[in-house]
Amino acid sequence: MKRAVRWSGMAALFVSYFLLTNENEAYAMHIMEGFLPVKWALFWWLLFLPFFVFGLRRLVHTLKQHPEHKLLMALAGAFTFVLSALKIPSVTGSSSHPTGIGFGSVLFGPWVMVVIGTVVLLFQALLLAHGGVTTLGANAMSMAIVGPFVAYGVYQLCRKGAVSNRAALFLAACLSDLATYVMTSLQLALAFPSPDGGVTASFLKFAGIFAITQVPLAVTEGIITVIVWNWLSSYQASPLFQKEKGA
Repeated sequence: MKRAVRWSGMAALFVSYFLLTNENEAYAMHIMEGFLPVKWALFWWLLFLPFFVFGLRRLVHTLKQHPEHKLLMALAGAFTFVLSALKIPSVTGSSSHPTGIGFGSVLFGPWVMVVIGTVVLLFQALLLAHGGVTTLGANAMSMAIVGPFVAYGVYQLCRKGAVSNRAALFLAACLSDLATYVMTSLQLALAFPSPDGGVTASFLKFAGIFAITQVPLAVTEGIITVIVWNWLSSYQASPLFQKEKGA
């Protein structure tokens, strides 16, 4: 019981930090409504849709096979929504935020998180003006597709390499966060190449804007993900956690 209280207290401190440092005027890393040229907005929508359709089929199949997972899926969605909605001011005058995508990706696999991540992004665009509908394809491609597949891949590789479960979770959440921002930087660079150095120079510029704040944020997200996982595991919330017992 004391251990659970300690983990919960640490998680509360991290969340409090995010809330206290949030600034409404900061521009979020989600690509804003109307920011991308029409051809690029359409391109990312067309690329994203097949992933979403297949992910939706996998989600329905998973729920039919394991209806008891509905509550945990809702928790994974809420975790992603809260973390990715918290905008942290950057020293560059812009802002960054965690993604929260690694937790659900490890639990349910990347295809389920494609759908959950997309729903999160849609609600943020409609309710918080965080991102946009025209840019939903691009934002989903980075956070709901690239992020989950990196998280799941890193976690599986770490576990095959006899890395402890906590370390594997940390790396999965941390690297999926960074991969999301690398992908977004590439999307912006492709849409707005530099007159001098082209796409490469533009990519380095966009990536550099967020690098200073995003690296510590990614590390923090990895820590929070491990804390939440350990907290749920201590209460044996689902059979999904039992296979990792003793790791």
